[in-house]
Amino acid sequence: MNSRSVLVTGAGGFIGGHLVGRLLQDGARVRAVDIKPLERWYQVHEQAENLEADLRLREACYGAADGIDDIYNLAADMGGMGFIEGNKAACMLSVLINTHMLDAARWCEAERFFYASSACVYAADKQSSPQVMPLREPDAYPAMPEDGYGWEKLFSERMCRHFTEDFGLETRIARYHNVYGPHGSFEGGREKAPAAICRKVAEAKLSGTHEIEVWGDGQQTRSFTFIDDCVEGTIRIMDSNVSEPLNVGSSELVTINELIDAVEEIAGVGVERRNDLGAPQGVRGRNSDNTLIRAALDWAPMIPLAEGLEPTYRWIHNQLVHRVVV
Repeated sequence: MNSRSVLVTGAGGFIGGHLVGRLLQDGARVRAVDIKPLERWYQVHEQAENLEADLRLREACYGAADGIDDIYNLAADMGGMGFIEGNKAACMLSVLINTHMLDAARWCEAERFFYASSACVYAADKQSSPQVMPLREPDAYPAMPEDGYGWEKLFSERMCRHFTEDFGLETRIARYHNVYGPHGSFEGGREKAPAAICRKVAEAKLSGTHEIEVWGDGQQTRSFTFIDDCVEGTIRIMDSNVSEPLNVGSSELVTINELIDAVEEIAGVGVERRNDLGAPQGVRGRNSDNTLIRAALDWAPMIPLAEGLEPTYRWIHNQLVHRVVV
């Protein structure tokens, strides 16, 4: 990267922490910014310039972007389905971050701006069956995204497009599909399904109860993307000439029950499943069509679920064990 100056917002979060590490490894000079106090960041990289700032504020965005070549905007108030279904207004307020960061990017004459969007932008009527057809990028329209969080993401995508058209700012957009891995949230309400299942199975094993609660009937389907593929896709999109949104997601479709099966195999334990049909479940099925990203970048996420779950489960299990020991 020839020591390019790079800003990563949301750097104290799960994906942001991994991205900062990769950019530093690639030789970039990284400014890492998050609203959380440094001691609450999932990963802190000492080689980066680590700053605490509220990027919902315009002045904070201008300060963060000053002197920066490339901006990776990952900052958002978000979490798993349990969080976004109950916090629609909070999720939509994240539009302040993208609005001010785009404006700051234009002001500081950044060369490129990356926006972390989500598969939640896709129309709900295309995700009503577990046997869902893989979602293609054009399937975001006619617009019917996830209420709250999905609308904010889709609106911010459009804003990126118009900043490119009207101001010449080079923008890049990835639609992340269910990213998982170590060094992320696994409890407290913001965790996503793979981390939640890993935690529940680990707790069941450690406690000897051998029972877990499952949201829904377990037949809902998803594709889950390991963090290494997510970071690789993010950097490849940023370095590409593709200004349209691209899926960054695995195409390996599994049911939630199959996800649990895989975690049980890794943990070496079987668990009884207690289904909560009233819990938040999101859409019935979601999978990523990777035709466009393959054509554009000659690459697509490739890490199998079983391979990515291994380090994810081990890390979460160790966090729980360490807590008990301490």
